[in-house]
Amino acid sequence: MKGCCLLLVTLWLCDADLGNPSERCDDWGVDTMKHKPVYNGEPAKIKCPLFETFLKYNYSTAHSAGLTLIWYWIGQDQDLEEPINFRLPENRVSKEKDTLWFRPALLNDTGNYTCMLRNSTYCSKVAFPLEVVHKDPGFCVSHAVKPDEVLLYLDATNINLTCPDVNGFFPAGSPLKVQWYMDCRIMVNYVERYPAGLNLTFGFVREVYKGDYTCVVTYKENGRDFSLTRTQRVRVVGSPHRATAPHMVYPNDLVEYVHSPGEELVLPCCVNFLFLKGSPSPEVWWLIDGRNTDDIADVNITLTKTERTLGDFQIERTLIVPKLKEEDLRRNYTCYAHNPRGQVSRQAIVKLKVTVPRYTVELACGLGATVCLVVILTVVYHVYWLELVLFYRAHFGTDETILDGKEYDIYVSYARNAEEEEFVLLTLRGVLENEFGYKLCIFDRDSLPGGIVTDETLSFIQRSRRLLVVLSPNYVLQGTQALLELKAGLENMASKGSIKVILVQYKAIKKSKVKELRQAKTALTIIKWKGEESQYPRSRFWKQLQVEMPVKSRF
Repeated sequence: MKGCCLLLVTLWLCDADLGNPSERCDDWGVDTMKHKPVYNGEPAKIKCPLFETFLKYNYSTAHSAGLTLIWYWIGQDQDLEEPINFRLPENRVSKEKDTLWFRPALLNDTGNYTCMLRNSTYCSKVAFPLEVVHKDPGFCVSHAVKPDEVLLYLDATNINLTCPDVNGFFPAGSPLKVQWYMDCRIMVNYVERYPAGLNLTFGFVREVYKGDYTCVVTYKENGRDFSLTRTQRVRVVGSPHRATAPHMVYPNDLVEYVHSPGEELVLPCCVNFLFLKGSPSPEVWWLIDGRNTDDIADVNITLTKTERTLGDFQIERTLIVPKLKEEDLRRNYTCYAHNPRGQVSRQAIVKLKVTVPRYTVELACGLGATVCLVVILTVVYHVYWLELVLFYRAHFGTDETILDGKEYDIYVSYARNAEEEEFVLLTLRGVLENEFGYKLCIFDRDSLPGGIVTDETLSFIQRSRRLLVVLSPNYVLQGTQALLELKAGLENMASKGSIKVILVQYKAIKKSKVKELRQAKTALTIIKWKGEESQYPRSRFWKQLQVEMPVKSRF
């Protein structure tokens, strides 16, 4: 009998526990929407989120209805929830209506704080995280606290930046000390930015004024000093007055997409937008034959958004057809872009790749190779034609000296003065006779004393295969013999063809009154002596001269 009574009592107690409303409390979880870390040693407050987000009535209405607000907390790295101790020294933690206050908050206050609203028939609760952090060493802030972003228009004037989230912390009319910082550098005598209490005035907004602006507010409450640190990140963006219709970078008329069936088609649509604050989001989309891509199978769309300076940004929407069919290559692919300033569109040029027959490719390759060979040979000839001519003469040329009755290879005509005699006797003779094996006739060296100059000159020229004339201003002024040699050589060359005249310009002649010399310079090639550049026997001067010389067998 005792056992039966004990069982009944136990069942009644269990039924009573299950009927306890606190066990069926509506738990809204953890509200992190407005979570932001607070600084160690600074005041903080938590307003119960129930009255702002989850319930339809405010604190006064709930209190009048007999509901009680109770606070609990669970510390960081702890498992058990416990009531908050409001009897700390100096009343550091307190509750005022629907708000939990920390004057100040310390590192060990970090945790989740739960506010529970309940009576005998109703219960609802929600938790809110509190994170207390140190300021970074050497900085006025912590990088763990993400600053609120504020947009300022470029070139705007007299714009106020107000220290945020400080109202309600200090009694109205309390004297405040406010210090402003930019990127943690104290603001003293900053150009066009003027701190004035809780406001920082921008006289003129420039792009270089972007950055993190921190206000530190110091006040007294109940004889104790408190500080509040707040940071805002200023971004300078373009004014809506600058905004224009979208600018489409591509597709454009310069790019064609040529593909064969079975290949992948990738069509990027890249559009630049200027900043429009508060306006509807800009849009970029593709249409295929006037139909939305959502209605077409086997089409993929990727989206990339890149923000640029002054709030301008670029959107790239890429259309991908993984495996093309022949009919896909005949479709109309058009990209559209829209913002409040207007709409633009551009069609991508998609074409079918034309397959070239193999014999055409082979013919084109052969023709191309032939053209390349001709070009190469032409270049080689123009660069090395002297070497090629000399090579041919040396290996395949016919000896001109056989049975022609000539005694000399070259008769040298020059002005009789010290400088040019030295050039003829040392330079010309030294190379032509010693290096190339030609026999020179030099009048002053080879003529016999007592002879008649005119007769001997004509005789020497008739017995020579070439007349080499060394041109210089002195040659024209020299007079009778030099001109006689030139005239005799030209006449012989013109009438009989038994001698060839070679002109070597030792020094330039500006103008000449000698008719024969003017005619010779017009009709014959002039080989120019270039001083030190021509000294070396393998230089271009000697190669040119050697080409004009008679072909002789050296064996």
